[in-house]
Amino acid sequence: MSQGGLAAQVVQFARTLRAAGLPLGPGRVLDAVGAAAEVGLGRREDLYFALHATLVSRAEHRALFDQAFRLFWQEPQAVPAALAALLPQAPRPAPPPPPIARRLAEALAPARPAPRAPRAPALEVEAHLAWSDREVLRTKDFEEMSAEEVREAERAIARLRLEVRELKTRRLRPDPRGERVDLRATLRATARAGRAGIALRWRSATSRPPAVVGLCDISGSMARYSRMLLRFLHALARDREHVHSFTFATHLTNVTRLLRHRDVDLSLAAVGKAVSDWEGGTRIGACLREFNLRWARRLLGQGASVLLITDGLDREDAHRLAEESERLRRSCRRLIWLNPLLRFAGFEPRAAGIRALLPHVDEFRPVHDLSSLEGLAAALSGPATRGRAGTGSPARRRAR
Repeated sequence: MSQGGLAAQVVQFARTLRAAGLPLGPGRVLDAVGAAAEVGLGRREDLYFALHATLVSRAEHRALFDQAFRLFWQEPQAVPAALAALLPQAPRPAPPPPPIARRLAEALAPARPAPRAPRAPALEVEAHLAWSDREVLRTKDFEEMSAEEVREAERAIARLRLEVRELKTRRLRPDPRGERVDLRATLRATARAGRAGIALRWRSATSRPPAVVGLCDISGSMARYSRMLLRFLHALARDREHVHSFTFATHLTNVTRLLRHRDVDLSLAAVGKAVSDWEGGTRIGACLREFNLRWARRLLGQGASVLLITDGLDREDAHRLAEESERLRRSCRRLIWLNPLLRFAGFEPRAAGIRALLPHVDEFRPVHDLSSLEGLAAALSGPATRGRAGTGSPARRRAR
């Protein structure tokens, strides 16, 4: 293949990735063309890593790039039938390929012209639609969304506004309509007024927004939901003052400062560069232990709520996970477990990690679509009843 043909193929490959949802600009495409020209077509691995280094900037895009490269640059598989007949034994059937992501399937599909609808006589019919595209998008699983639907869901999360319900603290402030008498202020006012009379001074308790701590699982089983949930944590940090975000898979990473940028795309790009355990294994117990030892005392004071975002699939000691989750619950005001596995109607807590976590949470909620995120926002804005909300869920009743 000539250099011009290789450059055209690289440009077409970049267009496919862009249609699948990767943020690729002209500059990065030119870098990919130059990198491909340097390594050439001698070795397939060299071309793979050259394009990967120039076109992939976020950890969550690695799986999509790998699948797109395998499909776009596939080698011809033409084996003569006579060669198969000469083999000493029948060949084993090849394992079925992994399912293609919907975004990639739409990007690789050829553009088809829209069929022309046949002309029909003009009829005036009074109809009432019982659904809309927005309503369908609210209840659609993040895993089943196309690239355009993912972008629309991201815009919906960015428009999400959260009402902050403040909590009363032990600190008091002067208030003419307060419920408590301020004795010091009253004595000072009486000393200045002399014998004219006693002027009572009042005070009331101050209030402040509660702190929210998000612990987001970014392991391989949660990779398709981590991006949306990090955007939700970014929306929380935009509307609330005390929001702290952490990611964990094999170790814990504090990404609070990275999610404070006003541009959510720049924030997620910074998180992708700072976090090194994307789509890795899961060590929930060890990560919770690290959080309890290093961060719990400084972040969970004064009525903080903790959002534990994970599917609970931990391969380590379940007894250790139960101890750390119980300690975490005692340290915070409310522990909310967000699990995308609850989207299944027949979900049962059979995994050891799920059984270890479930008795120590205050609320057990699904988190797989926009509707579940809206319900979570309403729950965070409303009053909390520790130990009551979520205890009667079907999953918890089956775990007893």
